[in-house]
Amino acid sequence: MSQRIKQFIFLCLMALSLFSTSASAEGIKIKTFELEKVDNDWLLNATFQIELSNGLEDAVQKGVVLYFQTEFDLTRSRWYWFDERPAIAQRQTRLSYQPLTQQYRIASEGFTFSARTIAEALQAVGSIGGWRVIDGNQLDAGKSYTASLRMTLDLSKLPKPFQVNALNNRDWNVSSNWLRFPFSPAGASLIKQ
Repeated sequence: MSQRIKQFIFLCLMALSLFSTSASAEGIKIKTFELEKVDNDWLLNATFQIELSNGLEDAVQKGVVLYFQTEFDLTRSRWYWFDERPAIAQRQTRLSYQPLTQQYRIASEGFTFSARTIAEALQAVGSIGGWRVIDGNQLDAGKSYTASLRMTLDLSKLPKPFQVNALNNRDWNVSSNWLRFPFSPAGASLIKQ
């Protein structure tokens, strides 16, 4: 193989790797999470980094409301039956744009917040604090569990024409991977940065 062909292949691979890293920059990533015990319950504090494609940002500015679903799941493996699920929690956060005030509006569980830029709005959507996810009465202190956490864009809440578009367009399928970690009620607060 000549030197020119090797250089050409190397440059093509470099260009392909640059394209794949820029394409994967959009989505949701879990930055930090903490489970802290308050009284008999466990509260979740977490931050997600949310990056939307230009098409999704444009849709929000044109009036499409986005719903982000955060899911927390606590399971315990059992060899003789299905896994035990003592705690399942879901939370929905709504992101919309108000053209008259030129502000983004974030609403979740009675809490509302306004932001001037899409970056501030996405930061507010990705910030969760003091969310009660586990009732301590449902746990056995001597057993080990697996906790799971993720956030997704809820496509079922989009208007019907956009749901069809979301099926055909990868940019609209925005979600984080499931983050799974061991959890023991007897332990102290669990923090991951």
